[in-house]
Amino acid sequence: MRIPDAVPKKGSQKRPRRIGRGIAAGQGASGGFGMRGQKSRSGSGTRPGFEGGQLPLYRRLPKLKHFTVINPKNYTTINVCKLASLPANTEVTLTSLLESGIVTTNDGPLKLLGDGDLNVALNVKAAAFTAGARSKIEAAGGTCEVV
Repeated sequence: MRIPDAVPKKGSQKRPRRIGRGIAAGQGASGGFGMRGQKSRSGSGTRPGFEGGQLPLYRRLPKLKHFTVINPKNYTTINVCKLASLPANTEVTLTSLLESGIVTTNDGPLKLLGDGDLNVALNVKAAAFTAGARSKIEAAGGTCEVV
């Protein structure tokens, strides 16, 4: 099969209308476009959104400052000060925090925030750390591992 062979079947495509070629052509005189007016003239019509001079919808609506994020990243957040009650050298994960009751709901992967003080060495495994949380955990002698 070659490119010249790829043609539509005979009779499947109608020929285009020949506008304004006399009465015998079926679309003579005004050619089905009416008498006068913008939409009867040659050239393109109005632009998209044009409402005949009325203030169009896209200009009537208020300009919004912020748009909502379609797929937001939701984290289970916890501050470093909440981990101070745990014993030293404990492995801290989301499941261990749920079992101990420090975190009550699983809102997504665990993220550590840096509010408060920590003086216990802990092995923390979380999805994300803020810079302050990471520095406080490592200053206390613990380790931070991104899961």
